[in-house]
Amino acid sequence: MARMPHLLYVAWGFPPARTGGVHRALATANHFVERGWRVTVLTAEREVFERHTGSDPGLEGAVDPRVNVVRLPFRWPAKETDLVRWSAARVLMPRLWWRWRKYLDTRRFPEPAYGPWAGPLGDAAEAVHRRTPVDLVVATVNPYVDAVAGQRLAQRHQVPYVLDYRDAWSLDMFSGRTVHAADSRVGQVEARLIEGAAQVWFVNEAIATWHQNRHPSAATRVRVVPNGYDTPSTFEPRLRRSAPVFGYLGTITHHVPVRELLEAWQMARADGRLPSDAQLRLYGFLGYYRGADDSMARLVSGSEDLGVHYRGPVAKGEVQSVYADCDVLVLAMGSGQYITSGKTYEYAATGLPIVAVHERGNATTATLAEYPLIAGPSGLDPADIAADLGAAAELAAKVSAADIASARSWATRFDRAGVLDPRIEELTP
Repeated sequence: MARMPHLLYVAWGFPPARTGGVHRALATANHFVERGWRVTVLTAEREVFERHTGSDPGLEGAVDPRVNVVRLPFRWPAKETDLVRWSAARVLMPRLWWRWRKYLDTRRFPEPAYGPWAGPLGDAAEAVHRRTPVDLVVATVNPYVDAVAGQRLAQRHQVPYVLDYRDAWSLDMFSGRTVHAADSRVGQVEARLIEGAAQVWFVNEAIATWHQNRHPSAATRVRVVPNGYDTPSTFEPRLRRSAPVFGYLGTITHHVPVRELLEAWQMARADGRLPSDAQLRLYGFLGYYRGADDSMARLVSGSEDLGVHYRGPVAKGEVQSVYADCDVLVLAMGSGQYITSGKTYEYAATGLPIVAVHERGNATTATLAEYPLIAGPSGLDPADIAADLGAAAELAAKVSAADIASARSWATRFDRAGVLDPRIEELTP
């Protein structure tokens, strides 16, 4: 009987983390198992997420029981808020402590906060390989230190590895600016990682092309692997003709044009493009970490008289219920030609009308250009957003069950299994 190929999957943020990209990590690990692979995951211990980034305990239950999850200790001194755990040096000489901390963080691997994990991660990868030989490593980055496990096994045991980029290390995706020159320490480390990879995955064509231009010798090993969606929507649409509910679901950060959205909402309600009983419900964490970002909290509060309600974070298991209670989904995201979002595909899978609140030129514009029930994007000027909100309200007022079924059918091209299958087949020994 043939031995099952063994995948070592490296993801600092894995369930129950609620960090960026966790759903892609979860789906990838599960899908390799479904395609006949033995899967071992290297990730951080639960306490890191519970204390610092926030966690979704229900998400851990979605991990296929055949996946072997190995949790490694991870210290995050810069995020430590318990003063009892602070050293005397940090209390008495904070500036000196921060300089020393940065040196320690980047001494072995040039990534603040995550660099010290390089040694334990490489050692853990070796231990896994000794127990059960590894046939392939896939590292989801960021953090970019995740790539160290694959590089170690490739150098010492000729195990191929894949880098799965959700973002970009040397490119600011919002501004398009190069943040790490090719001859910088980060640039050189990243070049070695990319040159050694069997494949390099990116979530959209724009980011992939930028990296192909920067690393031409690796261009033929670059693949575009969109996020896709995990769960087809089967809920019955409400088809409500009055009091439409607009819903935004996602992490709310300063990159999301919430201020412009709220100003546009007020304009559209005032001039009648939105019904006076329309509601805007905002769901998600306020900022990237466990504690709410104060500036975001101030921004989303105090607008209840305009029908705007912040409803807080949503567990993965409750997402479909949120969608089922909406008439229009608000796709608000940051600016930049390289920007895309996993919720794009999940939104499309619902078949509901979508109002796009972002720049015309970002990567999502092309993705949803042919979606049957799209309003916008006209730009980020509040007047343009108000017009798109009105157009979305008109879509919601006349949409039929057949229209939604057609939109769901269109979105099946982004089913995560269909996205991942060609890559897994290509990498199966």
